[in-house]
Amino acid sequence: MNRKAFVAALQRQYETYREPYFTSRRFKHADIQPLIAALSPDKGFSVKELGFSTEKRVIHHIQLGKGATKVLLWSQMHGDEATATMALFDIFRFFSASDELDSYRKVILDSLSLHFVPMLNPDGAEVFKRRTALDIDMNRDALRLVNPESRLLKSLCDELNADFGFNLHDQHTRYTAYYTPKPATISFLAPAYNAAKEVNPVRERAMRLIAAMNEDLQSIIPGQVAKYNDEFEPRAFGDNIQKWGTSTVLIESGGYPDDPEKFYIRQLNFIAILSALYAIAQKEYEQHTTEQYWAIPENRMQLRHLVLRNALLDFNGTAYRADISFDIRERMKADGRSFYYQCFVDDIGDLSTLYGYREIDCTNLQVSFGKVYPEEMYSLDQIRKLNFSRLLAEGYTALRYKGQDWQEKDVPADIPFNLLRGNHTRPDDAVSIEQNPDLVLAENDKVRYLIINGFVREPDVQLSKGNALSY
Repeated sequence: MNRKAFVAALQRQYETYREPYFTSRRFKHADIQPLIAALSPDKGFSVKELGFSTEKRVIHHIQLGKGATKVLLWSQMHGDEATATMALFDIFRFFSASDELDSYRKVILDSLSLHFVPMLNPDGAEVFKRRTALDIDMNRDALRLVNPESRLLKSLCDELNADFGFNLHDQHTRYTAYYTPKPATISFLAPAYNAAKEVNPVRERAMRLIAAMNEDLQSIIPGQVAKYNDEFEPRAFGDNIQKWGTSTVLIESGGYPDDPEKFYIRQLNFIAILSALYAIAQKEYEQHTTEQYWAIPENRMQLRHLVLRNALLDFNGTAYRADISFDIRERMKADGRSFYYQCFVDDIGDLSTLYGYREIDCTNLQVSFGKVYPEEMYSLDQIRKLNFSRLLAEGYTALRYKGQDWQEKDVPADIPFNLLRGNHTRPDDAVSIEQNPDLVLAENDKVRYLIINGFVREPDVQLSKGNALSY
């Protein structure tokens, strides 16, 4: 039995344990209640009502294991940071299973007493926003305890006086592992407990444990693990729980290419947390050093959705070359579950220190604005009968739309064109900050790429990724 083999088995067999209910990050409190109710005492689970949120949604405390070492894990303190909540339910399925990894389960459950609080901010999750129903950031409420959810977490911390704590969050997908093009897919932190950022035995244990977790993840996502900034925040729960005597590990789920719902990052959480529990149970973290922790690169916000390099632009007849970066933003719909993408020009100029999830070298490409197809469209069915490849090859990026069968802001994913309603003549026709221009990139007058709402289209490639917009 060793941790390396455990990590390899978890990676290999993950689909066996993945909770199939989750198909999106935007699940609600009501969605996880049947999953919690299904946790069986026969499998060692104990489920209690910890208390209620501002809007009277029940928050559960789930306990598992009978060991002397107490571990507290809480997720979704911020309502729109749901990756780790999914991973916790994967972990519940792991502990409910019985297979060749039973010896690892036994070591963990005999050594540790595990305490889980999934979805600490159910009111925020209901509308998929960061803050609580009181519009307070719970992670800045560890001292005043205005939120009832904050009081519940503080009370549980006081009751357990846990040896280890896992503070589970999501961070922006734009973070990189230091100044490299690799995304900071997972970022760790052993939070400071005072402004001097001193290291006492409590914080040192968290550092050693993170060093072990980093070693495990480097075998899966080399170069994509970073360390979060350790500036002391006196109002934050992680900093204070460290101060109160629990060795606290912050896990921030960042970005990974083509993983918009963070399902792969969810798997990484599953592996990292279980390997950490095993390292605690076996005291393997003691073999690692604080020097290994400090060697983890800090995260930097150097990534963008798309970067166009060396684009030849025009300003009132004056030509100049510049890089262009696009930032992608998720816009929630009224149902609190679905969303659409809206892109904007984020920066222009020398962007050599930035990187893109997608980059295009425009040195030998002509950059122009997309054209509007002159014929008016009266239904989505009429649009779908068009030859998309031909229109894209001719530089068309928008259609005049007079129909009433689509009222949403975003356009169905199988239609790559922006739809112009009413008096709208075209999307933004300027390459400037906070604008969303349609661009055509051509080589020797042949269209190679089109940028429509920040997504790269190619005339002969049918993509369903992303969305165009209805103006």
